[in-house]
Amino acid sequence: MKLKFKKRWAVAFATLFLACQTKTAEKKVMEETREINFEFKAEKVGDWEGKDVFKYSLGNGFMEVEMTNFGGIISKILIPDKNGILENVVLSLDSIPQYFTGNGPYLGAAVGRYANRISKGSFTLDGEKVEVTKNIGENHLHGGRKGFGVKVWDQAEPYDSENGIGVKMHYMSADGEEGFPGKLETWLYMELTSENEIKIRFESTTDKKTVVNLTNHSYFNLGGIKRDVKDHEVQIMADAYTEVDNQSIPTGEILEVEGTPFDFRTPKNLGEQMEAKGGGFDHNYVTKRENSSELQEIAKVKHPESGRIMEVFSTAPGVQFYTSNGMRNFKGAEGKVYQPFWAFCLEPQAWPDSPNHANFPSAALAPGEKYVHEIVFKFEVEK
Repeated sequence: MKLKFKKRWAVAFATLFLACQTKTAEKKVMEETREINFEFKAEKVGDWEGKDVFKYSLGNGFMEVEMTNFGGIISKILIPDKNGILENVVLSLDSIPQYFTGNGPYLGAAVGRYANRISKGSFTLDGEKVEVTKNIGENHLHGGRKGFGVKVWDQAEPYDSENGIGVKMHYMSADGEEGFPGKLETWLYMELTSENEIKIRFESTTDKKTVVNLTNHSYFNLGGIKRDVKDHEVQIMADAYTEVDNQSIPTGEILEVEGTPFDFRTPKNLGEQMEAKGGGFDHNYVTKRENSSELQEIAKVKHPESGRIMEVFSTAPGVQFYTSNGMRNFKGAEGKVYQPFWAFCLEPQAWPDSPNHANFPSAALAPGEKYVHEIVFKFEVEK
């Protein structure tokens, strides 16, 4: 089954000119209107565990986004460079069915119920010990063996937003799934706007106290995935990061970035920072010291050669910066073989292992509360 529709959107721009003379002021407003033709396509591409899997393609005349209700995955993002050449800027596979069994690195996936790591696969919640799946040595990672990124999300349907189009989808995580308490109901909204933004919003409720930490795990390469990302300029709006041990588990210490290779408060060449550090990054940056619903800019990345720029916004208190250190000889789309440092991830999220650290912002969710996490990836091209 294929569905296709177009939505026309007129965007008005107002420019204010103020001319001041000795005793008079003149105000003139000029308006320009441009028309944006949104395009949406839905196509069934397979089934998994008895459920239909769809591919959704969204376009706004400038960029195109491909996503699927399998794992809530963003499978492609096509952006023009400064010469108008359209290229994919996320690591991907050639077809959606390949993600069913071949997405070990979580390419583009909606990860949960708890993104990142939980030490020893356990924590205490209201005085009771909770044990969750250990799927990376003795620790828990990204929701366990079968987290949200390998589930078919149901009730998927398109929707119109104020200035864009999107797809919403639903997943019900059973009480005890991967060891987590509570039946967790989650809605995922993903849309493309007239401002060249990919907006992502997670909304969850539970019937029993639990922990929740959901994010998108896209691997970006703004150069069109031709080589590594060391030529990118990275800025992360954070003055601290959470220290980790040799298993990438937080020690509980919050360290200042000043005077270290972790300092990206102003734009830095990624390769130079990696050289100063002696390797790649896989660290949580502190974007907030406590939870709040404020959506704020947390990162900006530029690829000078192509002119592509990406800004990242989130409501979460942290963002995991990962330079795909563990990617080795991974067969991706178009015959490309992905290697270490061929992409970077900026995963807005709760701080890793927060259920085991009282000094970290809480990731707990109780009945009657709603978990909401908003993420925005905004793109532009510098000529």
